[in-house]
Amino acid sequence: MSERIAYRAGDLDCEAYVARPVGPGPHPAVLIAPTVRGPTPLEYRKADALAADGYIAIVIDHYGRDQRDLGERAFALMNALLADRATLRRQLLDTLAFAKELDGVDQARIAIIGYCFGGLCALDLARTGTDEVKGAVAIHGVFQPPELGPQPPIRAKILVLHGWDDPLATPDAVLGLTKELTEAGADWQLHAYGHTVHGFTNPDANVEGRIVYSALADTRANAALAQFLGEILA
Repeated sequence: MSERIAYRAGDLDCEAYVARPVGPGPHPAVLIAPTVRGPTPLEYRKADALAADGYIAIVIDHYGRDQRDLGERAFALMNALLADRATLRRQLLDTLAFAKELDGVDQARIAIIGYCFGGLCALDLARTGTDEVKGAVAIHGVFQPPELGPQPPIRAKILVLHGWDDPLATPDAVLGLTKELTEAGADWQLHAYGHTVHGFTNPDANVEGRIVYSALADTRANAALAQFLGEILA
């Protein structure tokens, strides 16, 4: 069962896609932060799959409910948030507060996963130091730190699923992230897939040499994600 639910995040009127498992709750919840494109059928399918596995899956909204079918305009909206990470942080914390109050959500068992820009969002929520998310997963994410002052201890467990040849997150950026997470005391793990670039979980990815689907990396990433969620949300 799925539904769309309005919520407020920062200064935005947003809309979440919420997929629910069968049976009475409370259930663990997984927030899904979309790519730069905002919510698309890719994220909705992932939410439905997670619901089938027993999670309340919540596709979150970066840009507001009136921003859909964005095309190239999505990059300007993303870049505005990248330039104002304090606003992005506030939106993410408001979204977490919304998710906690959803009917049937077990407030003690919440995680966030994200794709591309959504991977950065997942990391940024963990970077707040909140203990209200058990884990954060960046899937072909980008890693720029928010530079919002001293980094508090990161309490959420971190999983990074990464294509080693991703031109948007080079090996130097990956090593920078692992140094950041280590210094913040995070429990982190990195799965890097060789000969794999950006967007490897998206069957429609087709920018040669830059954004390309990989069935093998997708299968491996899904297995790693399932194991991680099972561990932290048990």
